[in-house]
Amino acid sequence: MSTQKARPAARLGLLLTALALIRCYGLGGSILSKAVLPLSFLALGALALYLLLREGISGRDAAVMLLPIGLALLLRALLLPHATLDYQDFLSQWVEHFRQNGGLLALKDPVGNYNVPYLYLLALISYLPISDLYLIKLFSILFDILLAWGGLRLAKALTEDEGAPLFAFTMLLLLPTVILNGACWGQCDSVWAALCVHALASALEEKKRSSLALLALAFSFKLQAIFLIPLWLAFWFTGRMKLRDVSVFPVVFGLTMLPAMLFGKPVGDILSVYLSQASDSVGWQTLNYNSPSVFALTPYHVQLPQWTSKAAIFLAFLFMAGVLLVLFLRREKAENAALAMAGAALSLGIPFLLPYMHERYFFLGGVLLCVLACVWPRFVPAAAGAELASLGGYHAYLMKRYIMPLRLFGLTWTQPLEGLLMLLALVFASAALLHLLWRNEEL
Repeated sequence: MSTQKARPAARLGLLLTALALIRCYGLGGSILSKAVLPLSFLALGALALYLLLREGISGRDAAVMLLPIGLALLLRALLLPHATLDYQDFLSQWVEHFRQNGGLLALKDPVGNYNVPYLYLLALISYLPISDLYLIKLFSILFDILLAWGGLRLAKALTEDEGAPLFAFTMLLLLPTVILNGACWGQCDSVWAALCVHALASALEEKKRSSLALLALAFSFKLQAIFLIPLWLAFWFTGRMKLRDVSVFPVVFGLTMLPAMLFGKPVGDILSVYLSQASDSVGWQTLNYNSPSVFALTPYHVQLPQWTSKAAIFLAFLFMAGVLLVLFLRREKAENAALAMAGAALSLGIPFLLPYMHERYFFLGGVLLCVLACVWPRFVPAAAGAELASLGGYHAYLMKRYIMPLRLFGLTWTQPLEGLLMLLALVFASAALLHLLWRNEEL
């Protein structure tokens, strides 16, 4: 693109960034807050531009990328004041507990049901005289940018096309689920997902130990990283990784627990969070929580047999084993494209089959499909379907109503369209994986 054509995009991007800064300034109550919020957003924009330049893009392309960066900042600034029930009932209460009990000293207490790295953030926030809501969201927005960078790196590992990585960066910055998750909802799914995407990109670049370290960090933040972790078995049996490299994972994971342990938190309490997250739905009345899983295809409030949840867990395990089996059988054909495809299939298929899933648990699978769609345009329908399916769940939580419930034969399906869209996306990804491994043709 010529310099002359890049200038309008750059100017509009700078205008959007200025509007985002003005919005942030208007949100601040104290003088300190009025300064910190705009400066933080300015730093986030500068970080996004730096990461692009670090990846070697030209000055003209960097000027054009000011437009999506500015738009991404403005959209997030507009959503910053929104406080959901999750924030009001949980996150704000946890920060207040730290504030009233000595900040980091309260790490020893049984606060919340998040893993300790995120509790470190909440404890540190408790010391600062700025809105807890804004600081929590700023942390997630930071990882939105790191997620976009991870998507760029992953696309570069899959194609030599110079445009696809920039498209992936732009797509992830502006993906509705990414924007809503952090800037609106105040959730932290971009944190563990960004670490997973960087871990996958590092593994494809044959940076073995870096990938395992990033994977351990992702798992230390959220149990849902386990959807992607099985893929590292394929990196091992395809010869891309040695068994001795695996030691990096427990070492890094142990280091994430060390600060909490030094402040007096028992190791058992730290690890029990994973068990509670895996079993906190046992005995609940429904097998689905606004997620586009297979249980979205069953009528709402219909009592399923008690063995249904165990059967679903078994099916999820079989799906995971099946993906690894086909990779093992065709390990000599398991190039970067097939491994990335397997990562998307695992990240969609496991939560699709598991019971008690929430709407946000498809975050990583949707992100990976979007990156694949930037590299191979034929994936656009599957990526769009997965995104729309997840957005249906987001809408159910944020707006307190379902988009297209179905009533038939006296029964009600609350999210049938979302379940079907996610199923189609999963079938597409799985079929593409088999196509790559058996036909060995380009996508």
